[in-house]
Amino acid sequence: MKATWEKIDKNIISIDVEVGAEKVAVALDEAFKKVVQKVNVPGFRKGKVPRGMFESRFGVESLYQDAIDILLPEAYTNAIEENDLQPVDRPEIDVEQFGKGQTFKFKAKVIVKPEVELGEYKGLEVTAASTEVSEEEIAAELERLQQRHAELTVLDEGPAENGDTTVIDFDGYVDGEPFEGGKSEGYSLELGSNSFIPGFEDQVVGMQIGDFKDVEVTFPEAYHAENLAGKQAVFKVKLHEIKRKSLPALDDEFAKDVSEFDTLEEYKQDLAGKLKEKKAKDAEQALEVQIVEKASEASQVEIPQPMVDTEVDFMLRDFENRLRMQGMTLDLYYQFSGQDESVLREQMASDAAKRVRNNLVLEAIAKAEGIEITDEDLTAELETLSTSYNRPVEELRELFTKNGNIDSLKQDVQLRKTIKFLNDNSKIVEAAEEA
Repeated sequence: MKATWEKIDKNIISIDVEVGAEKVAVALDEAFKKVVQKVNVPGFRKGKVPRGMFESRFGVESLYQDAIDILLPEAYTNAIEENDLQPVDRPEIDVEQFGKGQTFKFKAKVIVKPEVELGEYKGLEVTAASTEVSEEEIAAELERLQQRHAELTVLDEGPAENGDTTVIDFDGYVDGEPFEGGKSEGYSLELGSNSFIPGFEDQVVGMQIGDFKDVEVTFPEAYHAENLAGKQAVFKVKLHEIKRKSLPALDDEFAKDVSEFDTLEEYKQDLAGKLKEKKAKDAEQALEVQIVEKASEASQVEIPQPMVDTEVDFMLRDFENRLRMQGMTLDLYYQFSGQDESVLREQMASDAAKRVRNNLVLEAIAKAEGIEITDEDLTAELETLSTSYNRPVEELRELFTKNGNIDSLKQDVQLRKTIKFLNDNSKIVEAAEEA
């Protein structure tokens, strides 16, 4: 097989591939064995028609497409590997020659990973965030814990307020007609959660037990159901029950209930230490983000759209998995948020492009600095994963290799080593020094 390539545009190359006639003959034989099982010829059982009779009756050309399908994937893959090319999208294939006794010639046009022109990436000046914990932050954390341990008390009377959980019936109409999904009974709705159409929860505030009310809202223009997008709607609402949070007092008893400490003061001191530890970790991550983004901004690279699309696909799957862990589906999220997949993908596109750009720059820095992954690096990573997943290192190694994810794991480790290299070679300015 012969393969040559040339650059025809930014990040686009054209590969000319030629496969020998002997391989074409083998592929035609394989194609015949496959096709002959499906044809009916009087006097012969399926699969037993002689090759010569088959070609006389149906023509050798009837085997060409199957033979091409057999040859093309391997020939394309070999051409890519032999020329050390890195495609980021499926190729456009143009078959130029194929026939019995001939060589197989085809042209593949493909988008490849772009080249990065690195800027300054050593000695970058970055600002370290403060890790000091304020009294306000401790108070906010205590309030969050109060909310988590609050009890819901059913009210006998009085108006509903933001923060209350209400039990309601609702029946929605657009242009006087009911619509699918617009009706429910005994629905629990936390006022102020913004889980319903904008304006709905605000109008339930003030209602009392047993009240009926027409709630008038307008569906968002980008609502996932096109027949409702931008439409005005009226929901007939009846309020059955109001539950209000009762916050526990912040005292020594509270500290005993939520921790191993006997006094609130002791608990606050422990809380301050944990918050400081968390802020230090967050500050370290923020510092890494700064360093990577500065190195990325100093570099020149043109991102092919397919790479952005692939990253959005990954982000969307990750978002769906996180929703599932919270007991929600993507479809339910679309319903509550008034969005659809196209809107969500558009929102993710900017972050996806930044991720792709940053990774490309980090890969280029790793190459320029000779940052490679050793067996010791990989084993250390697998040992960390082994602790997290409680599975033996060798079992994880075998699993990653079998699933074809070992290279991705190595790449992740290499990127982290590169970020550490940038961090070790940066100039860190404390936040207080800039004030």
